[in-house]
Amino acid sequence: MLAPDRIARTLTRNVTHTGFRALNQVVRPLLSTGLGNPLPIGAGAVVVETTGRTSGLPRQVPLLAVRVGDQVAVSTVRGDSQWFANLEASNAARVQLTGRFRDANACTTRGPLNIAVLSTA
Repeated sequence: MLAPDRIARTLTRNVTHTGFRALNQVVRPLLSTGLGNPLPIGAGAVVVETTGRTSGLPRQVPLLAVRVGDQVAVSTVRGDSQWFANLEASNAARVQLTGRFRDANACTTRGPLNIAVLSTA
């Protein structure tokens, strides 16, 4: 029999995963038009495309970002974010800005705030 705390953690993880998946299905199409993307200097939202480290398939996730010129910083406090693990496995990515995808190289740093800086230059 599973311990109550383990059941609670599993339930919380599943609810969080389902909630983010539903939110992403609404937000991603809006971002694909360029709506909400950061200006060359500023904050906004972007779609980051990684390659699944197991499947090899492209994976897209909308994220809040800070942009300074050709660099876009995204982050997460969740240690189990799959997009972050994909960037750690392969630094090749694409970031959607102003309605089009641009190739990018990622530099990742784990800590209390897991940060990926995507360079599009």
